[in-house]
Amino acid sequence: MRIALLEDDPTQTALVTAWLQGEGHDVHAFGLTRDLTRFASRESVDLYVLDCNLPDQPGETFLRWLRQERHDATPAIFVTAREAEDDIVAGLQAGADDYIIKPSSQRVLLSRIEAVMRRSKPRTPDAVIDLPPYTVDTNAKHFMLNGAIVDMTEKEFDLALFLFRNIGRLLSRGHLLESVWGRSPDLATRTVDTHISRVRGKLQLRPENGFRLTPTYNYGYRLERVDINEAGTVTEAAAD
Repeated sequence: MRIALLEDDPTQTALVTAWLQGEGHDVHAFGLTRDLTRFASRESVDLYVLDCNLPDQPGETFLRWLRQERHDATPAIFVTAREAEDDIVAGLQAGADDYIIKPSSQRVLLSRIEAVMRRSKPRTPDAVIDLPPYTVDTNAKHFMLNGAIVDMTEKEFDLALFLFRNIGRLLSRGHLLESVWGRSPDLATRTVDTHISRVRGKLQLRPENGFRLTPTYNYGYRLERVDINEAGTVTEAAAD
């Protein structure tokens, strides 16, 4: 996953980052709430791990902004020394999915993260994903459109699979780049745009096939399911 960590204690930041990276996650760490807010205004992540006590603004301030102004439901967990009942209630009311009191062990933190992600974004264990008119064979690494295999490169397949596993989510270019290609200073975000164009064309992602891949200016892309009613009018369908 791509995780944003808000923590102003360098020792705690290094420790939690090491734990998360040890599980294969990419971590973006911030010591100030305003820096995380700037990041979140142009980038998407899979999870926020937040402290409450920051030098500039409380972590709850960021989460309320994320939920109320950005309408972003990305899972968020508070990991903080505040242990009063009122603090816990305030954190959950701000929109947190869990609240962990410091100090937390590695096993407890990772288990709570896994539980939150399992509730918020269940993944099908099936090797074959059926989303008519598309069928995805994750073992053979190919997409089929109306039963015919679509000729795709490995990266095109990986990108398409990531999009289909995040239907309805607005994903930043940086998020797509990091999740599909990994962190690499040699790759530019235009790599994402080029591959998005190829995936859209090869999979014929258009309303008549039940899906629409739309760009958001200066941010990224969203794959949406759409329905076509009897009158032929395209309407948005609820994401899975």
